Order: sequence, then C-alpha cells, then structure tokens
Amino acid sequence: MTESLACIGLGANLGDMRAVLAAAYTQLQQLPGTRHHRCSPWFRSAPVDASGPDYLNAVACFDTTLSPQLLLEALQSIEHRHGRERPYRNAPRTLDLDLLLYGDQQIATPTLTVPHPRMHERAFVLLPLAALLPDAVIPGRGPVSTLMSSVAGQSVWRAD
Repeated sequence: MTESLACIGLGANLGDMRAVLAAAYTQLQQLPGTRHHRCSPWFRSAPVDASGPDYLNAVACFDTTLSPQLLLEALQSIEHRHGRERPYRNAPRTLDLDLLLYGDQQIATPTLTVPHPRMHERAFVLLPLAALLPDAVIPGRGPVSTLMSSVAGQSVWRAD
C-alpha cells in the first residue's frame, strides 16, 4: 500500500492541555500503518473566531498507509476518548485533532476537506508546521514560508 505524509494539528484550551496533547501524540504514534512520527514544539495562542482560554498547539507529521477517511475516523476516536464535545462551532475543547495535509492531495467530501480549509490563515498552524517542515507546501495555497507573512499579526508564541 502507498504511504502518504499526514500532518495533524493538535490543540486544546481546556483542562491539563500539555498532558492531553502529549497523550494524544502518543496515541497517534500507536495508530496502525503509521511510522516516522515527529512533533513540532508547543505554541500558545489566543482563540481565533472563538472565546475561552488560550490554546496550546502543535503539529505532528507521520507517514501513513491509512486512507484519509480512516485517519479522520481515528483522529475523532482519539478526540472522543479525551472528552471532546462539539456543542457549537469553535467551542472550547479538551482536544482538537485536525487533518491538515495528506500528501499533496486536495480532498473535498461531505466529511473531510484537505488541506484544512483555514490552515493558511492560522499562525497557530503555520508556525508549528514551518518549525517541523520548513519547505512544506499547502496544495492550492503555496509554500508555508510565503504564507507566514499574512499571519504575522496574530499573537502566537513558543510555549516550551
């Protein structure tokens, strides 16, 4: 089966964020059909288009033979195990796992859009992605290094 590079956005702004994000990353490493896992540094940011406490974010990338849909289902299962609720759009959350990139594919189904439709507008995604993959390209949008200037005014800082 063919492998693709998958990039996952990790975020949380409720509870013990570092512990939950670390546990979620461990669970990503245990997914079948995945290897070569790596994770960016942690970044803190204010909520965008939402209210609530600041977020802790990172990006994890790995090679996978899982299909995009199976990977999405696995991500949602991990979120559910960590108490993720979806009472309304952009609600505060114990864990958020977003499938940002899946190789160079562009996917638009009723349940999945890849690349993530707003990732190019979010410093809390672009900064950790650039830290992990400096030459990353968002299909249909361009190099992450070029997109960084459009999010320069957003408040995001390293949280090591």
